[in-house]
Amino acid sequence: MAGSASEYIQHHLQNLTYGKLPAGYERADGTVLQEAQWTMAHNAAEASDMGFMALHVDSLGWSVALGVIFLFIFRLAAKRVTSGQPGGLQNFVEVMIEFVDNSVKETFHGRNKVIAPLALTIFCWVFLMNLMDLVPVDFLPQLFHLMGLEYMKVVPTTDVNVTLGMSLSVFALIIYYSVKVKGVGGFLGELTLHPFSSDNLFLKILLVPVNFLLEGVSLLAKPVSLALRLFGNLYAGELIFILIALLPFWAQWTLSVPWAIFHILIITLQAFIFMMLTIVYLSMAHEDTH
Repeated sequence: MAGSASEYIQHHLQNLTYGKLPAGYERADGTVLQEAQWTMAHNAAEASDMGFMALHVDSLGWSVALGVIFLFIFRLAAKRVTSGQPGGLQNFVEVMIEFVDNSVKETFHGRNKVIAPLALTIFCWVFLMNLMDLVPVDFLPQLFHLMGLEYMKVVPTTDVNVTLGMSLSVFALIIYYSVKVKGVGGFLGELTLHPFSSDNLFLKILLVPVNFLLEGVSLLAKPVSLALRLFGNLYAGELIFILIALLPFWAQWTLSVPWAIFHILIITLQAFIFMMLTIVYLSMAHEDTH
């Protein structure tokens, strides 16, 4: 594990990375690769040199595992559902479904059977990923270190690749439903004829590049802001937990417990915001301006 405070922080913020190193690359242990090789990175420099195609194994693994847990819990509740005296699990799932359903009804003004299940999945999945931030910062990394894995980040939403991947998926749905509801012409018209318009044909044509620039930036800002808002809040929270872990043991409990209690609010709020913005953006995509 890490030695100094700086090394400790860098170690906990480094992902377990799998990628390809080129032939002739000199590794951290002095080994020179005779040919290009797919391998686990031994340090941050190797992870960086693996480039764009490198995979953050820990982020992907925990994301999938938490998604499976979410599906398992809700499927278990569905199999045990009863119209008589419901159990605690059924009550919990029904409260979650009713909460999300009300949020969708209040915000989404179109007709689409996909939106409510999507919103429920986003809220629960993001919440579970955020919840991993409450696990003591040294517990799981130390456990995996004993198993031979040098790095292990257990909060997927502190990896911008994960949050950007989710937001790009939402962005793809925005484009899809915008074209489906408004047509290609209607969608392009939104991008080129708003916010500035004119009855004069010549002036309207002159305003097309300006409108396209403004609307294009606004459209592209949606996935970027969606990803960075979630990433920034959870990354900052994780960093504070790491800094607290550097303090003496008695000070750790004094600071970590109040911060953890406050962080529960952040965890829930960020999952809710991601869900609500997704609903709002998809509602806007369903609004036909004609």
